[in-house]
Amino acid sequence: MFFDIGIIVIIASVVGFFARLLKQPVIPAYILTGLLIGPFGIGLVTDIETIKTLSEIGIAFLLFVVGLELDFRKLRNIGMIASVGGTIKTAILFVLGLIIAGFLGFTQREGIYIGLIIAFSSTMVVIKILSDKRELDTLHGRIIIGILLMEDILAILALSSLSTLGTTPILLIFAILKGLSIFVFAILASRYFFPSVFKIAAKSQEMLFLMAITVCFFFALLSSYLGFSIIIGAFVAGVALGNLPYNLEIVGRIKPLRDFFATIFFVSLGMELAVNNMNGLVAPLLIMTGIIVILKPIIVMSLGRLFRYTKRTSFLTAISLAQISEFSLIIVAQGLALGHISQDIFSLTVLLAIITISITSYFIKFDNQIYKFLSKPLGIFEPKKSKKELEYLPQTEYDVILVGYDRIGYSISKTLKKIGKQMMVVDFNPDLIRKLIKEKIPCLYGDIGDIDIIERLDFRKVDIVISTVPNEEENILLIKKLKEVNHKASIFVTAYHVDEALNLYDIGADYVILPHFLGGDHVSLMLEDVTGDINKLVTTKVKHIEELKERKELGHEHPKQNHQHKER
Repeated sequence: MFFDIGIIVIIASVVGFFARLLKQPVIPAYILTGLLIGPFGIGLVTDIETIKTLSEIGIAFLLFVVGLELDFRKLRNIGMIASVGGTIKTAILFVLGLIIAGFLGFTQREGIYIGLIIAFSSTMVVIKILSDKRELDTLHGRIIIGILLMEDILAILALSSLSTLGTTPILLIFAILKGLSIFVFAILASRYFFPSVFKIAAKSQEMLFLMAITVCFFFALLSSYLGFSIIIGAFVAGVALGNLPYNLEIVGRIKPLRDFFATIFFVSLGMELAVNNMNGLVAPLLIMTGIIVILKPIIVMSLGRLFRYTKRTSFLTAISLAQISEFSLIIVAQGLALGHISQDIFSLTVLLAIITISITSYFIKFDNQIYKFLSKPLGIFEPKKSKKELEYLPQTEYDVILVGYDRIGYSISKTLKKIGKQMMVVDFNPDLIRKLIKEKIPCLYGDIGDIDIIERLDFRKVDIVISTVPNEEENILLIKKLKEVNHKASIFVTAYHVDEALNLYDIGADYVILPHFLGGDHVSLMLEDVTGDINKLVTTKVKHIEELKERKELGHEHPKQNHQHKER
């Protein structure tokens, strides 16, 4: 087993490294690694069952972290589309799967499995990609998380019921009650037991980590004992610990484990491919891929229109869900073990997972470019009356437009208020926009990369436009649109790389903010001011502590250095 894991990690790292060099998503690279070293390829790895077990552990750790990071308060504003919309989407796709299965000649029982296969989307894949892009806190990110959470609950109920297919309704009800009992037990433990235990454990980082892992394994074992998958228990464990004040510390320590096992999961996905009757699978594969990649996004966008979200929010939500779930793989694995389905359906599901997960990786990576290309045809999904609660625009003319209010933008806004400038904020964090609305600060929810948002901004009479978003493509678009209508206005943009900064200057930026250099410049100026004067240093220190406390209350954290991510 050690040899097999070593082969997987070494080859996956090499293939992933070249994928990064070519600026490609790493998930398809890991799946390709599995195809290369598995039975379908050169057969380097032989102990497939052990690898499948390790991959299930990877899913369990991912869903444990998802549960830990899940803040139900953030979902309250998208509760309707998440719960009602997610349920409607799942039901439509399940029924569609049943119909297609009958059309393709599958039995009714096999049709139930095919319906479940296409009904759910992958929490593991989508959360990982959105997290890498730092889009979990966007409006579409929260809608996606809400829908995936609803799907996970429905998938857990489905897994609970599979063993009762063809049996009496009493057994089905009993299986559902067993599943609900795990949730009830977790809620009670979270409220009455875990707070006092973890208060003691948190005094030692090592003990905090071990106690969290203990809870994860306890619920996973409990879930397995009751006849469910271990990933159900792991997810429930994460939710149970998610409301503790130590959840972020736990997440930080669990993530390396999650990333290691997640890599093994994607590699094992490629290794599980074993097709004996490829000709018989071509038609079902093409039809089901079309449903998942084309029809599923259309259903989601239609629901987005029904709940009055803009076409862009609906589109970004929809293409992120255009794949099958890791639950689909677990469902068919259980169906194969129970004798409900054939090996061909299992192989079909693995192929669907490989194809749709790979496609989704590119969909999400190039979502803005795809949206710009399809913007006009997508007009049919624009509701007649969009949700307006995410903007406050008491007037039409402003001196300054500030793109991105968090961290850097917050400091800039304080200075603009001092000098009496009329300011409007554009930001893609819905919570932040709601807070600005309460404070009566003019603001608009949106991503500056969205041409529809740019067209809503009146650049003709502004004095300054400031973008704290270090995305070169979006800043280029902003510079060009401003200079087209207002040559006199100054524009400040942000970059992380020197080459990007020089390019932005060439295009027309008046000043490029380089955050990592500004820190050194600020310290240099401060040293000139306080050197030899201890009183000035103390005063500066006190002011800095007060500002840090203020930022802590606002939820500002100093970001880890990651030049690939958007910072608002």
